[in-house]
Amino acid sequence: MNAIASIEQREKLVIVGNGMVGHHCVEQLIERGALARFEVRVFGEERQRAYDRVHLSEYFSGSDAEALALGDAELYATPGVTLHLGEAVLELDRERREVVTGNGRYPYDRLILATGSYPFVPPIQGSEGAARLVYRTLDDLDGIRAAAASARRGVVVGGGLLGLEAANALKSLGLEAHVVEFAPRLMPVQLDGEGGAALRARIEALGVGVHVSRATQAIVAGEEHRYRMNFDGGEFLETDLVVFSAGIRPQDTLARACGLEVAPRGGVVIDGDCRSSDPHIYAIGECASWNGSVFGLVAPGYAMARNLAAALAGQAATAFSGADMSTKLKLLGVDVGSIGDAHGATPGARSYRFIDEGGSSYRRLVLDASGKRVIGAVLVGDNSYYDTLLQYVQNGIAVPVDPAALILPQTGGAPALGADALPDSATICSCHNVSKGAVCAAIDGGCGDLAALKSCTKAATGCGGCAALLKQVFEHELSARGVSVDKSLCEHFAYTRQELYALVRVEGIRDFAELLARHGKGHVGCDICKPTVGSILASCWNQPIMDPSLVPLQDTNDTFMANMQKNGTYSVVPRIPGGEITPDKLIVIGEVAKKYDLYTKITGGQRIDLFGAQLHELPLIWEELIAAGFETGHAYGKSTRTVKSCVGSTWCRYGVQDSVKMALLLEDRYKGLRSPHKLKFAVSGCTRECAEAQSKDIGVIATEKGWNLYVCGNGGMRPRHAELFATDLDDETLVRLIDRVLMFYIRTADKLQRTSVWREGLEGGLDYLKQVIIDDSLGLAVELEAQMQHVVERYECEWANALKDPEKLKRFRTFVNDRRADPGVHFVRERGQRRPIAAAELHLIPTTEEVL
Repeated sequence: MNAIASIEQREKLVIVGNGMVGHHCVEQLIERGALARFEVRVFGEERQRAYDRVHLSEYFSGSDAEALALGDAELYATPGVTLHLGEAVLELDRERREVVTGNGRYPYDRLILATGSYPFVPPIQGSEGAARLVYRTLDDLDGIRAAAASARRGVVVGGGLLGLEAANALKSLGLEAHVVEFAPRLMPVQLDGEGGAALRARIEALGVGVHVSRATQAIVAGEEHRYRMNFDGGEFLETDLVVFSAGIRPQDTLARACGLEVAPRGGVVIDGDCRSSDPHIYAIGECASWNGSVFGLVAPGYAMARNLAAALAGQAATAFSGADMSTKLKLLGVDVGSIGDAHGATPGARSYRFIDEGGSSYRRLVLDASGKRVIGAVLVGDNSYYDTLLQYVQNGIAVPVDPAALILPQTGGAPALGADALPDSATICSCHNVSKGAVCAAIDGGCGDLAALKSCTKAATGCGGCAALLKQVFEHELSARGVSVDKSLCEHFAYTRQELYALVRVEGIRDFAELLARHGKGHVGCDICKPTVGSILASCWNQPIMDPSLVPLQDTNDTFMANMQKNGTYSVVPRIPGGEITPDKLIVIGEVAKKYDLYTKITGGQRIDLFGAQLHELPLIWEELIAAGFETGHAYGKSTRTVKSCVGSTWCRYGVQDSVKMALLLEDRYKGLRSPHKLKFAVSGCTRECAEAQSKDIGVIATEKGWNLYVCGNGGMRPRHAELFATDLDDETLVRLIDRVLMFYIRTADKLQRTSVWREGLEGGLDYLKQVIIDDSLGLAVELEAQMQHVVERYECEWANALKDPEKLKRFRTFVNDRRADPGVHFVRERGQRRPIAAAELHLIPTTEEVL
């Protein structure tokens, strides 16, 4: 590094804008030693120093401005750096090379414009009267919160990334939320038609109204609400507040006023060195236009900042040549991914599409004309495929013989490349341009934990979308070097699931906030730790999952206590213990199905599934079912599902034990038991095995002397036979051993780990499990049984609990404060029965060649 020159000798570098890109530029200038040449002065129009706009919605979840701040405040105390907050630059005097603010004039030798963008508000008549709320800054969010205090319904104009984030914000503030989009689908830039329709179906199912192909003509006074939005064609929607999020425009006002060249569609025109038409002025981020394009993601802005900082520091710099606009998001809890040429616009491109009706997911894989290279992808509902597909696109990795394998659910996600299969040039973090080679070098340089690695390389500190891949590469490289791997659940908890379970149990912790305050870091948690902790709390204390403190931890199905289907409707599955049901109860199910026009099907677990219920109908349906003596079947949860049985000795001439009676006993005991993954049981009355007990997590088969117990089998994507665990057990011993096995599994399994995978990972295998459970080698038997008994005694039907609470019932409305049905649901015939079909699903029905 050159010796630092005196202040008089150093050039004056002014940066206008202290957003994410401007802040990253300051970091890079300091890191690259540019302060030896420049005295840096930074102007920020906002009162807060640079903060994370990517996670802006967390501001409504309890994060304060400081929690969202980027880096430490000490960065701007670095000698040679001066930060002016709340001081807007009003004018650029290019002739005198000065910036003008309300406090005076400041000279510059080089100037960097990092002014970002501003929200576009369509020229709608009456929009001024709607207070012109926008979703861009912390002050904007404060304004939205204040306006929401006296509102019941809110509308977001714009169905793009920020628009859906804004809708989520309104929903979190307790408002009925609607999204109005001019285009025919949501997220039109990132998603294709089918992907946009799938996203719409999922978001509507969460209670957010979606109105696409709507052009707002005027905003006038409303009758039932404060405003009425009049759409082209005569339709209208009333609301109490309007948030505009209809896209962004480059903030190029200063550039225009001083005569810099500006692109026809806005943005300061720059070359590959980020230089404007004035050789002393540069532009980076969303205010810059390169080759006619403005980039609205943080990664391209960071790339510009890195390249420019290197050049100003006198280092070799790569010219900016565009950027990958791939993005991975979670919008209102829904996974959305868009990679490369998501629309298949490349000449000759060919596509594979997969529609998962059971999981309500949509995936599209786009190949080039040769069919040998992945050039794009669309994901809605499941981003577990994202990291692998992104590597195929970015590194030109040859596709498998059957490219469809990349999006088919053969092994729970796209066939993983494995960290060892990635070349050193593979980009792990696109925001900070961190390669696998750079990660390996940092590990070799002494980064021994994930936090140190992030700090050193900056990987996963931008949008955060690469966090899972970074963790995978990090752990693989540590293992390859013979170093033990940190198994922390996530960045908020430096514990495994098993350790968190112990903390919750021993300390009697009853909610997520308390656990985070005592043993975690951060303010709100993430999509890894929230559902994991939610499952742990349910396993320990069996509190109703609809309790206010637990609702934010639940996945979609648990949130509404029903399985959401591909068309946005729900299925209702009452518990039918052991498959035994009376004629009267059968009649009730039939009457309910006819009354609500539900599609009916008998499941493999000997229950009756009622498909097609709309959100507002769920309480009505369950009210009738519970009045008839039914309980929730927990088909929506990671919990005990069913206990399947044959007819046993009561009817069958081969039966040696009463399998139905045992199935009833087991299902009554373990109903509602929450666990790391779903649990299925079966009881067969003889060795002919009609209940298929040996394919279940807990299988029981009758013998002449009692019962044989089988454990840790399951079907699904990794079928595995259960293993014989104990033989000729009496009823009491059988139940006692099952108590111990299940509670030991709940205590020690990893998140979302099925019993079969858990068993395979036990050091010592089945023999070890027998020692712990049967021989009590760890002295846990009494404790495990007591914990199970506590859960059993705490059981309460979750739907019965919800029906007694008017506040909980408010969740089950398609429209907040309105009990009307969803007008977007239509009906078709399905094998002689009427099946609901959401309007969005009409766009999802594929042609023959599109279906894999």
